[in-house]
Amino acid sequence: MNLSKNKRLAARTFKVGKGRIVFVNARLDEIKEAITKKDIRDLYETGAILVKEIHGRRKKIKVKKLRSRGNVRKTIRNRKRNYVILTRKLRKHLKGLKEQGKISKENFKEARKKIRNKEFKSKSNLKEYLEESK
Repeated sequence: MNLSKNKRLAARTFKVGKGRIVFVNARLDEIKEAITKKDIRDLYETGAILVKEIHGRRKKIKVKKLRSRGNVRKTIRNRKRNYVILTRKLRKHLKGLKEQGKISKENFKEARKKIRNKEFKSKSNLKEYLEESK
């Protein structure tokens, strides 16, 4: 008697693997006639079909994510973000000074180049440079 299709149907019905489904030998004729999920459920309730318990280790071991060199990005992103923030701040300050007429065009150009080359660590550092260059 080939009951592989019935076993597959039972496995799908109870959402378990085929290996966990066990048919009772005395009631194989009834199981063979079952063609729907409802039939399978009824046979399970009457005890013609059994579902084995899970054996062995139930806990899944969480695999630690391995990070290779190419996947470590955090530091670079932060470095770039900090550079962009500082550059924008310094350029805005410099533009304001130029509009007020407090610095010459030559000093403005030199300071812009130095901002681009990341020579200033902060706004106060830029202010010191501008005072010295006057």
